[in-house]
Amino acid sequence: MTIHQISVFLENRAGQLADITAVLAENGINLRAIHIAETSDYGVLRIIVDRPQQAAAILLEHGFILSMTPVLAVVVPDVPGSLSKVLAVLAQEGVDVEYMYSVFGLVSDRACMIFRVADVERLAKVLEAHDMAPVSGGTLGIYQ
Repeated sequence: MTIHQISVFLENRAGQLADITAVLAENGINLRAIHIAETSDYGVLRIIVDRPQQAAAILLEHGFILSMTPVLAVVVPDVPGSLSKVLAVLAQEGVDVEYMYSVFGLVSDRACMIFRVADVERLAKVLEAHDMAPVSGGTLGIYQ
């Protein structure tokens, strides 16, 4: 159930994001989700791609600094309040969300969120215990 997220560290300057997306596109890597966090000096680009191992190798070859992080994808109904219910369960169970973001598009007319927590295995068990099972990478078109 764990999905590999690639975090790329970027200088805070024009063109960095364009360079990364161009390298991925040239190599046929498809983005599934993207999130950017920034400070005044640098940014962290978090991406979910269809072939994470290949993408990481390609980005490293092009001199980008990156890390791979395990995350969990959770599908929620695409109606008001659905995310709130998931977050309430996590709060009740004492699961601290480090960050989260959404996946491109919908999965079977439902929204899909990516969660980063300290213990993804525990998160999976908590979600499953509340009938909110995480989705596999295959559901999101991730092949590795």
